[in-house]
Amino acid sequence: MELELFLVVAAVLCAAGKPLSKAAARNKLLLISFDGFRWDYDQDVDTPNLDQLAVDGVKAKYITPPMLTMTSPSHFTTITGRWVEDHEVVHNMMFNTSTNQKVPHKLTMSRSEWWGNGVLPLWITAQNQGLKTASFHYPGGGVKYRGQTVNRALLEELNHPDDNETEWRQNIDTVMSWFSEEDFDLVTLYYGEPDNVGHAKGPDHPDRKKIIQQIDRTLGYLREAISLHHLNDSLNVIITSDHGMTTIKKRPQVDEIILREYLNLIKLASFEILDYGGFGILTPRPGKEQEVFDALSNAPNLTVYKKNEMPENFHLGKSKRLPPIVVVADLGFNLNSRFIVYVNKGDHGFHNGEMDMKTIFRAFGPDFKKNLLSEPFDSIHIYPLMCKLLQIEPAPHNGSLTVTENMLSGGSHRARLSVALLLSMLLLMFSLL
Repeated sequence: MELELFLVVAAVLCAAGKPLSKAAARNKLLLISFDGFRWDYDQDVDTPNLDQLAVDGVKAKYITPPMLTMTSPSHFTTITGRWVEDHEVVHNMMFNTSTNQKVPHKLTMSRSEWWGNGVLPLWITAQNQGLKTASFHYPGGGVKYRGQTVNRALLEELNHPDDNETEWRQNIDTVMSWFSEEDFDLVTLYYGEPDNVGHAKGPDHPDRKKIIQQIDRTLGYLREAISLHHLNDSLNVIITSDHGMTTIKKRPQVDEIILREYLNLIKLASFEILDYGGFGILTPRPGKEQEVFDALSNAPNLTVYKKNEMPENFHLGKSKRLPPIVVVADLGFNLNSRFIVYVNKGDHGFHNGEMDMKTIFRAFGPDFKKNLLSEPFDSIHIYPLMCKLLQIEPAPHNGSLTVTENMLSGGSHRARLSVALLLSMLLLMFSLL
């Protein structure tokens, strides 16, 4: 009897000494983005579920989006880990400086030629290593990359209502079923709020506070759905955003920046997008670059850059797609090229160093530490963190795992559970000796 127990104990000890296989230890990952969720939006609203997430997981003080603080460029930096000058999604609008083509933001979501510039997003990199991925309305999820598509991609329809709370919950139910019933490994889920409310009403309006409470209720529903689908021990969740929001300064408090007063656009420019929040781009006519630069330098409340002379930390200067002249307005001053009636009460696109452009980060699940407050970091570092969680080799990227690895608990819940089970077995066996 003692010999048999000894042999069993030895076998258990050997098993305990062997590392778990990657497949056994890998957990699933859900990335959720709430468009335009400024870093401090939860500080003037009662948000019990967001507060609980900080206790049950990781909260960053804030994260810094890339320069550009726009939806498509920022989301693509998160999902690729590349600076905008590398992935080349340099605006919300798809454009062609030669033909003067301009395609509105939502219509770009099915245009592979805008997104597929050689850089592979996480969906494709994960699929190439045997994982199953999906995109639910996430920017860039519905196109081809080197001929490959995301395993499952749902595109947001034009004029889609972004604030329907019932639909938000239905989307969560759908995503949970993908994980629990169809064994997806990675899903990215996008919500268009609080961006729309921030634009229409401004970040200080009571309706912005209401939509934050709606988001908080939705996150409470998410926690319930995770439990209902028995995913507590196998699903990691990262919640973030693409940019912040600031109040637009308007007359009579300030004078609007009307660029036609400083620049003859017809005479000096062959292409321009100068009526899009705080960020503008312009292609001068041949031989007119210095004249355009000098003219815009006389305009108040903005900074004009030649692309090849932009600060290196913008990570925009090497872009082949970006036009030669870039204009960034001072915080809160919208660009107006001619005299277009500007209706937005809030906007973004401003310098990513401004606190109003900073965004949120929350993370929880079996691989994350609990009750950890992280120092601020750049959103580009989320990509290597996601690759680590999915146990895949990342594609070339500009982020660093050293920035975020302190968030991780050091071992998967399954691994810890297995060790605990082995110890329990050992104690039981020794009690029988």
